[in-house]
Amino acid sequence: MDNNIKLLQGNEACVEGAIAAGMRFYSGYPITPSTEIAELSAKRLPMVGGKFIQTEDEIAGIAAAIGASLTGVKSMTATSGPGFSLKQENIGYAAMAEIPCVIVDVQRHGPSTGLPTSPSQGDVMQARWGTHGDHPIIAISPSSVKETFDLTVRAFNLSEKYRTPVILLMDEVVAHMREGIKIPKIEDLKIIDRKKPKKKDENYLPYYVEKGKFVPPMAAFGEGFRFNVTGLVHTESGFTTNSTEVAEVLCNRLLSKIEDNVNDIVTYNELYMEDAETVVIAYGGTARSAKSAVKQARKDGLKVGLFRPITIWPFPEKQVKRVGEQAKNIIVSELNHGQLALEVERVVKNESNIFQLGKINGEVITPQEILSKIKEVF
Repeated sequence: MDNNIKLLQGNEACVEGAIAAGMRFYSGYPITPSTEIAELSAKRLPMVGGKFIQTEDEIAGIAAAIGASLTGVKSMTATSGPGFSLKQENIGYAAMAEIPCVIVDVQRHGPSTGLPTSPSQGDVMQARWGTHGDHPIIAISPSSVKETFDLTVRAFNLSEKYRTPVILLMDEVVAHMREGIKIPKIEDLKIIDRKKPKKKDENYLPYYVEKGKFVPPMAAFGEGFRFNVTGLVHTESGFTTNSTEVAEVLCNRLLSKIEDNVNDIVTYNELYMEDAETVVIAYGGTARSAKSAVKQARKDGLKVGLFRPITIWPFPEKQVKRVGEQAKNIIVSELNHGQLALEVERVVKNESNIFQLGKINGEVITPQEILSKIKEVF
């Protein structure tokens, strides 16, 4: 028997992936449907020398995760819609101060407290624009339990590599389903750790970036370096300034470290795209229904393909533009009122006919509903 094969819930796979990636600190507040992430982190982290803190609220949860990261520890927090709203200010802080951390958002029905145990994909735009100002963000969305494990590892790798908060944008469907997965050996995983400064000196500049690079090395508190961290505009020293010139250089660098590396960051999956005349675009749990519908449509003789963005932000513009140039029709299926569909419309423009198939009543979109929409537009 292979002891590495486990029957796991999506939330459980998230924790196992985080620990495999090196997560040794978790802080958060229980909230449906992400609570199992906190529960299992509380159990598993002491086994690997890590620390778990249940905080008094969601704001404290992400604040503690940011603080732990500054000491050199890979950290994570998890939540759902209402808690995700509360975390937004500190997401902006982490983006400006360039502090790696992973934020898991298990999306549920909203707005407000909505239907706490029902699925949704209503936080797509919040993931991108929830905090104020022009800021960098990476958000990735799994559609299976195995992919939840893999993408949690990837979320930590991207966070460490680019010194930025990364959002694992799950949904209740994936979080609570159970699938058998094979847990890879740690030595078989690609694990990325943040780059550290090469030497300690009194002139250490925490935000100094070599020419042609975007991401400064990151020292940890407690390792002999002395430096200031602030959410205000700061110079290379880490101390604040009102200089508009410095603000422009800093904010452009923060954006550029993501925008100029989209080829490294953006991932996606395609099915039957070679000759597709109609393409379904779906992600997360909804992509499972879409895959089933597309396979049935192919059996019915319809030239249909599936494009699944795995990286939601930065948006896979180049790939979606190519879909628009190929397909006569695009159906965007998502558990909201058309959030990602807006991005598809922006990129594709008038190249294709775009149809939106969504739900906001707490129910999943079924394969039959997607198949009916495919036949309707053909």
